[in-house]
Amino acid sequence: MPSDLIQRPEQAAVAASRTAPKRRTRIFALTEARWAAAALVLFLIALPLQLTGAPAWAWGPLYAAAYVTGGWEPAWAGLTTLREKTLDVDLLMILAAIGAASIGQVMDGALLIVIFATSGALEALATARTQDAVRGLLDLAPTTATRLADDGSESTVPTGDLVVGDTILVRPGERVGADGRVVTGASEVDQATITGEPLPVAKEAGDEVFAGTLNGTGALRVKVERDASDSVIARIVAMVEEASETKAPTQLFIEKVEQRYSLGMVFATLAVFLVPLAFGADLTGSLLRAMTFMIVASPCAVVLATMPSLLSAIANAGRHGVLVKSAVVMERLGQVDAVALDKTGTLTEGTHRVTDIRPLDGSGLTEDTLLALAAAAEHPSEHPLARAIVDAARTRGLAIADMRDFTSTPGVGVTATVDGHTVGVGAPARLLDGNGDTGSARAAEAAAGRMEDGGRTAVVVLRDGAPVGLLGIADRLRPDAAATVAALTVLTGSPPVLVTGDNPRAAARLAAEVGITGDDVHAALLPQDKVEAVRRLEARGCKVLVIGDGVNDAPALAAAHTGIAMGRAGSDLALETADAVIVRDELATVPTVVSLSRAARRLVVQNLVIAAVFISGLVIWDLTGHLPLPLGVLGHEGSTVIVGLNGLRLLRDAAWTRAAKDTR
Repeated sequence: MPSDLIQRPEQAAVAASRTAPKRRTRIFALTEARWAAAALVLFLIALPLQLTGAPAWAWGPLYAAAYVTGGWEPAWAGLTTLREKTLDVDLLMILAAIGAASIGQVMDGALLIVIFATSGALEALATARTQDAVRGLLDLAPTTATRLADDGSESTVPTGDLVVGDTILVRPGERVGADGRVVTGASEVDQATITGEPLPVAKEAGDEVFAGTLNGTGALRVKVERDASDSVIARIVAMVEEASETKAPTQLFIEKVEQRYSLGMVFATLAVFLVPLAFGADLTGSLLRAMTFMIVASPCAVVLATMPSLLSAIANAGRHGVLVKSAVVMERLGQVDAVALDKTGTLTEGTHRVTDIRPLDGSGLTEDTLLALAAAAEHPSEHPLARAIVDAARTRGLAIADMRDFTSTPGVGVTATVDGHTVGVGAPARLLDGNGDTGSARAAEAAAGRMEDGGRTAVVVLRDGAPVGLLGIADRLRPDAAATVAALTVLTGSPPVLVTGDNPRAAARLAAEVGITGDDVHAALLPQDKVEAVRRLEARGCKVLVIGDGVNDAPALAAAHTGIAMGRAGSDLALETADAVIVRDELATVPTVVSLSRAARRLVVQNLVIAAVFISGLVIWDLTGHLPLPLGVLGHEGSTVIVGLNGLRLLRDAAWTRAAKDTR
């Protein structure tokens, strides 16, 4: 037997491991998380002590420790930005917490510290998990490869040592070690991680292969054409990292307002304190008035005008199968005005099913007998098309006959002996080539052409060398795909574009089914091409929403204004890179969550008006008269409660139902 087909034990073990190990940062490996947890624990111990009437010496030091553990990092970050002449909102919150403590509101200040520390820890965790997924992508590429010398001898070398011009051997079941071109051999390679194509692609001499893709049943000799650092998979990693770093910093709208508001509030507080002193007022009275001003003018109500609305929308979306990763993302979803959709696994289910069963005239077979014959021959095969055929036969309750003498030829098909007949199942172009100009061959070729024109993959079935029928196999469209495209068109004012690595004919057929026009269909795209398509839309002033599921979609998800990943079949990298995840793969939830985001933004505006009215009234009272501190705190907290409760309206299921109706 040729040495190409013999797997050494260690190579077989490597081939059996099809899934790259996951890298996942643990939450308490982050310093931000440890400090936030410490502050939370101290607060939770101090709070019941205070509420049950324990002496101040019992809970006071605990609150003080919570201030230090939870506040030192944001305080340091705020001081750092202050050196750059920017007043950070974190520093303002620390000052507000200290101000609250200085007038006896120790618990309120500690709660503010804990909330901010927890928020910072969650942000750090999200960043770390995204970096884990990007680094984990490199694990798809094997660390070693079998290099062939000029004399035919083999040596196992690190893939990083391969240079352009080397020849490597890729055995069945192994991952390709480098980008290159096939010199000899034939096989089928699963390159969904790179192109998103739903089926393994036949490869023979002269065809290009990519590092990290999975070889099928044949052996390939590949000439290396790119260094490891320049491989397609390495460029995907680089593109995701670059897009994540260069993507415009995201802020809530209110945070942009707070930059100016915070600066004005600091100067105003100092003026309220110093101006009366300059005119002879007593120190205690001036300090009390200034602290009262700082409390009633603090942006707590303004901040809560935003967060409850967005967090309620996030919770509501989560109950309906959409995981939105942050309040920033929920706000940004409502801004999108263009959508780019992936095909396989997004608009389609990503699983192949038999759609057509066509016995040829004169074959004497029914649909069931043709399907059972093909399933018997394909039963031992691991090819996705074979699994689809066998599953279809089992769904119909057909008995699958025993077979023997099974052989599989990469890129051609399989043959086996079933009930005394030699049965072949495979590609019409290859299996019909030797049948001459017979009537059955012409009929089979015509039927195969019609199936392929309709976007299905045609499979011919031969019995004793003569074609007896064809099967059509296709990736099934999601039931809600067309309705989703129509709803997104209504929301954004323009139809979505299709960006896929699949072939143009299949892409055009599916686009027509869901209502996407020809000019908006972009097929045969590599990951970098998808990023370019997104950037072209952004260059026209669009805020682009990208929806995808695979590794090849991750760069576009990262580069877009907002990215949504399909949860069930989504790759780790896509799930971590995306801003939101459709947990149950219900595509129709996308336009609904966009509409819900817009409702949340409208509610934020309402809350800002309410907060502004309260703050303005209390500030004017404090400056022109004598606002008692308890009444100031009551008014401040009352406005906070009102805007908070108003924002919580989006928690109701009626809000989701209303958002769904707005998309129709």
